Amino acid sequence: MWNAILRRRRSGDGPRELTGRTVLLCLIAFFAVVAGVNAVMIRAAISTFGGIETANAYQAGLAFAREIAAVEAQDALHWQVRASVVTNGGDALIDIVANDESGQPLTGLAATALLAHPTDRRFDHEVTLTERTAGRYQGRTGKVAGQWSLITELSRNDRRMFRSRNRVFLR
Repeated sequence: MWNAILRRRRSGDGPRELTGRTVLLCLIAFFAVVAGVNAVMIRAAISTFGGIETANAYQAGLAFAREIAAVEAQDALHWQVRASVVTNGGDALIDIVANDESGQPLTGLAATALLAHPTDRRFDHEVTLTERTAGRYQGRTGKVAGQWSLITELSRNDRRMFRSRNRVFLR
């Protein structure tokens, strides 16, 4: 039996012999493919990352403490604010209706809205809203579609009085 196997190898009819050169070439090819895939993935990760979220953790902690105080002051006002976003041909119309606790329209406020992209700040749309009627603020932004966070702010004399964050889906 062994003689038949050896005769087939010598005549070239059997399977090829595995040499050191073949193993070396296979290893080099394998690691070249792994390195190539890693290079593509690293490039994709770096080019799609919008930046660090917090540059200074201490300052972020102080900002969080100020945010808590602002939320408590906002809750004490008992304002009734409704925000809506309507898309028309891709453009988004942002509409905010603001009333005080007795239902009277809130006038003379500076209103802004931010359509914040959930994963990349570079795609955010900031919209300055104008007061159309008493207590009604509107603004328009360009073509947006998908999932966004709508952040609305109402301020008076450069002091933020109200802030709201809501998830919206636009088509």
